[in-house]
Amino acid sequence: MPASSPLDILSATPLFAVGLTLAAFLLGNLAFKRLKKPTWLPAILMAALLLAATLAVIGLPYERYREDARWLTILLGPATVALGMPLYQQLPHIRVLWRPITICLPIAASLAACYAVMIAWLLGSPPLILASLAAKSVTAPIAIGITEQIGGSVALLLGALLVTGVATAAFTGIAARLLKIEDERIIGFALGLNGHAIGTVRAFEIGPTAGAFASLGMSLTGIFTALLLPLAWRLIGVGG
Repeated sequence: MPASSPLDILSATPLFAVGLTLAAFLLGNLAFKRLKKPTWLPAILMAALLLAATLAVIGLPYERYREDARWLTILLGPATVALGMPLYQQLPHIRVLWRPITICLPIAASLAACYAVMIAWLLGSPPLILASLAAKSVTAPIAIGITEQIGGSVALLLGALLVTGVATAAFTGIAARLLKIEDERIIGFALGLNGHAIGTVRAFEIGPTAGAFASLGMSLTGIFTALLLPLAWRLIGVGG
């Protein structure tokens, strides 16, 4: 029998992939703090780039890493549910704005799904890529289920989620300043609706009110998209 390589020995159990993920996350957070928390370079982006570089250097195939680290995605569900606490704390503020939220959400969530798909379609992208981009503004636990249902690639989706979250965190603040919007409720809702978990993290850095409305935007966008996107996908017949 051929001798096992050091990589085969290390990756014999899922603990190696989990350890790489946690190490990248901790180093990304450390670098983020050392760089004085730049909005254009969030910790999760640095962690993702570090992890990707590590996998390339050691030669660990992404498919194998993903399979070993799969159980970590189970934690996304409880983490999303835990956001209900700040929502509960901000219920008085949410009740005051239920009418504009009800009007804004369907329009904004639909645009979030449509503009990326439309751009990709105009550039001649195949149905696989279109399906992988459709749920890019939805929090990962829900987005993965939607993407699998409509026939997209989860790997491409995760990349789209990262890019969308980073862009939202970086540009929402700039847009708010240009439009002279100072209300944390509006800024937070926009961050959560468009930037899912990454935008919500950025909102909590602004303040608890922004974080609560980001949680609201992220949750409602996930529910709205999960209910209507698969149905719309079948009706328009993308990919046959």
